[in-house]
Amino acid sequence: MTGPSPDDHRIGHQIDDRAIAAHVPRLRRYATALVGNRPDADDLVQDCVEKALANRHALRDPSRLGGWLMSILHNLHISGLRGRRRRGAEIPVEELADDLALSAPPADRGAVRDFVRAFGQLTDEHRTVLLLTGMEGLSYRETAEVLELPIGTVMSRLARARERLRVLLDGGAEQAVRRIK
Repeated sequence: MTGPSPDDHRIGHQIDDRAIAAHVPRLRRYATALVGNRPDADDLVQDCVEKALANRHALRDPSRLGGWLMSILHNLHISGLRGRRRRGAEIPVEELADDLALSAPPADRGAVRDFVRAFGQLTDEHRTVLLLTGMEGLSYRETAEVLELPIGTVMSRLARARERLRVLLDGGAEQAVRRIK
């Protein structure tokens, strides 16, 4: 009987490729909501999976794989935003084909367009916390872990994000000024 090979120790701590692949649909959904279109979301997910595979040895607790992957995706998104801010705005025509407002049934398009427009006016921090808690269903604690923030910050950011979205959907500051006059 032979002893363990040098690779056996490493394999025991590494995440199986299939475990990472199982999280791709959730990562893709979150990425699409973050960036607003499928092609860029797919690129973001691909970068996330690539980084996770290259650094899977860094994850010490396999039960935290989902949150770890969301953190990687979030950090890649933020890095991309910073890079785009330095380069300036560019809007590819392809983005219009995947517009979330255009995918709704005709009767609901106006409301969806209003929501997409209002959601787009939120800060990145507010959009992210709303997506993680509302769309992905993460708890405050899980969201805090993904964003590497104190739980209190997540809670206050979420409250401000909801209030800001409510104001924007109700017509925003312009309507408030008209009501005062």
